[in-house]
Amino acid sequence: MGISIDPTVFKAYDIRGVYPQEVHEEAVRAIGRAFVAYLGAKRIAFGRDMRLSSPSLAAAFIDGATLQGADVVDYGMIPTDMLYFAVARDRHDGGVEITASHNPKQYNGIKMVRQEAFPLSGDEGISDIRDAVAADTVPPPPARRGTVTTKNLLDEYVEHVMSFIDPAVIRPFNVVLDAGSGMGGLVAPKLFDRLPCRTTRLCFDIDGRFPNHEANPLIEENRRDIVERVIAEKADIGIAWDGDADRCFFIDGAGEFVPGDFITALLAEAFLLKFPGATIIYDLRASHAVRDVVAHLGGTSLMNRVGHAFFKRRMRETNAIFGGEVTGHYYFRDNFYADNGFIPALLILELMSKKGLSLHALLEPLRRKYFISGEINTKLAGMDLVPAKLTEIAAKYADGRQYELDGISVEFPDWHFNVRPSNTEPLLRLNLEATTPELMARMRDEVVGLIRS
Repeated sequence: MGISIDPTVFKAYDIRGVYPQEVHEEAVRAIGRAFVAYLGAKRIAFGRDMRLSSPSLAAAFIDGATLQGADVVDYGMIPTDMLYFAVARDRHDGGVEITASHNPKQYNGIKMVRQEAFPLSGDEGISDIRDAVAADTVPPPPARRGTVTTKNLLDEYVEHVMSFIDPAVIRPFNVVLDAGSGMGGLVAPKLFDRLPCRTTRLCFDIDGRFPNHEANPLIEENRRDIVERVIAEKADIGIAWDGDADRCFFIDGAGEFVPGDFITALLAEAFLLKFPGATIIYDLRASHAVRDVVAHLGGTSLMNRVGHAFFKRRMRETNAIFGGEVTGHYYFRDNFYADNGFIPALLILELMSKKGLSLHALLEPLRRKYFISGEINTKLAGMDLVPAKLTEIAAKYADGRQYELDGISVEFPDWHFNVRPSNTEPLLRLNLEATTPELMARMRDEVVGLIRS
């Protein structure tokens, strides 16, 4: 008989739930065995975040993985993107980070990758592991138990991240940093100690109790501290990280949060200045700012469906140098196609330095031209209502240019939108943009009204 695990913890891209009710040691030990069996892994990389439950869950996973015969290289408490670096650089058969990313402190989970840090997903790997654990079909352990060795990668990782910029061009900007008590507090000091910037450092003490605020900068109340300090210090830029520090977020000198699609456009510019004609991937929710900036600078932009498995595959296929999602995931060819939460921070500072402009000034031409709704979520009464609602939207806007890469996208000359369903619940997500704030508000309200009717 398999171990009883709440099936809802197996998400589209990771395993995540409340500890210990949904994610607990017994379950994680079984997942460790199933992960090794699924990959046929001989040697895996392992890391964990700072959550209070992470050490015991880490021990359980390592116990299961070694029982199943895999050798485990334990890199200790590290950010998720450092785990990706370890897997790809040290050529492991796979890797695991115990983390619940940006979730509140009562959560924990597991992010899993195969060789070259390519992600497991619901379609490929996660559902197989779920089913093997539930049905108790993991093969019996081999006679030989795997070994555990420890390794410290921090200095090499910092060198790798620094290699994306020329530190000599960085100007002495006034920067406010907020690590959210998470893993950013491990890496950010090592990077910024090597730059001439004057830094104000908030929540750099790594603490899984999150005593100051949750490590999810997408939620406005979690940005209150950094916004106040940016304004008080008259800073040029604010940079915040989520809990496992694989994403970073930006505040301009006026205290305004910068949407991920505008950051994607700026990072595209940073790369096209260095690599003329390069290919940039952006997500279908994004502002046309990305497409237009890339075209203006002579690059190639490719629109992609949402999700890191789709991004990493498309970047490999097209040799794209960079890819960006509006949620703050940024992918880099020269980072083994994986996402990273520190490279964007350095590249934005380098772009500001080269152009001699604050972040607010860099964004000004974009904010004057592109007016975006942000993501608006609507919960429906059931999953069965989602297809009918998408059909209704398609019929209403049949005079626009439509495509169905992920949900439905519709383009008109002066506005466009995407409505896509959640992978896990009866939820529709709207992202809309127009060429004036008035048109954006009007069309946003119209499409939301249709979704909620």
